[in-house]
Amino acid sequence: MSYTDQPVSRGRTYAIIIVALLHALLAYAFVTGLAYRFVKGLNPDMKTFDVKEEPPPPPEEPPPPPPDQPNSPPVTAVPSPIPLPSPMPVPPTPPQIYRPPVPTPAPPAPPAPPPAPRVVPPQRARANLNSYFSTDDYPAGALRNNEQGTTAFSLTIGTSGRVEACTVTSSSGSSALDQATCRILRSRARYTPARDENGNPVAGHDSARVTWRLPAE
Repeated sequence: MSYTDQPVSRGRTYAIIIVALLHALLAYAFVTGLAYRFVKGLNPDMKTFDVKEEPPPPPEEPPPPPPDQPNSPPVTAVPSPIPLPSPMPVPPTPPQIYRPPVPTPAPPAPPAPPPAPRVVPPQRARANLNSYFSTDDYPAGALRNNEQGTTAFSLTIGTSGRVEACTVTSSSGSSALDQATCRILRSRARYTPARDENGNPVAGHDSARVTWRLPAE
């Protein structure tokens, strides 16, 4: 076991410095040749003496070693009586199966719109139907029998605009007046025929009524 050296005492340090200074002065005096004259002029009986170095102080006694510590027995770990649960095994991750995307079927096409209804412009009488009748058209038999009344009728209009058929739908009570009504319309009435979507003339129908009144005397 080693101990740290003790520091040098202050007195010894001063003695060493004084001795060193004296040696330096003596050396300088011998070199220059002035030491002898200087010493002889001042004190011829000057005696030299040797400076004894002070003995170094005795080293300090080292501190006593620490008392021996009793050896403690090593600590032994006592195993736990409860067994630790074993870790649960991690199931392996199943491999991913690539499934291509199923194409989405296109939506069905919307149904075609129904065809536009057939536009048939109605036929038009070129004049008021009552304008085709006059007092001169009154049947002679109806005049003799004083017959009068209203005849309702239905007409079939051809593509030429002429009346092709006349049907009495409500009788006036006089066959002479009913017959005269259809005869006059077939011979005199004119229509602008109806037309289809392509502009072609088509047959049509019309209906109206005529009132027969006895002429005033």
